[in-house]
Amino acid sequence: MSTGENMQVDLIFKIAAVGILVAILNQVLSRTGRDEQAMLVTLTGLVVVLLVLVEEIGRLFSTLRQVFGL
Repeated sequence: MSTGENMQVDLIFKIAAVGILVAILNQVLSRTGRDEQAMLVTLTGLVVVLLVLVEEIGRLFSTLRQVFGL
C-alpha cells in the first residue's frame, strides 16, 4: 500500500472516529436532558470534520499546482 492510499484510509478513520465520538456524546447529553449541549457537540464535530477536509483540499490543490506547474 502506498503512502497516498494510507493517507486516505487515515482520513476516513479520523472522520469516522469524530463521528462516533459525537454520536455517543450526543446520545448521552440528549438522554440527560441537555439538548442544547448535545447540539453544540454536534456542531463542533461538524466544524472539526470540515476543518480536516479543508486542509486535505488545500493539499490537493498544492499537488495539482506542482503537477501542472502553476
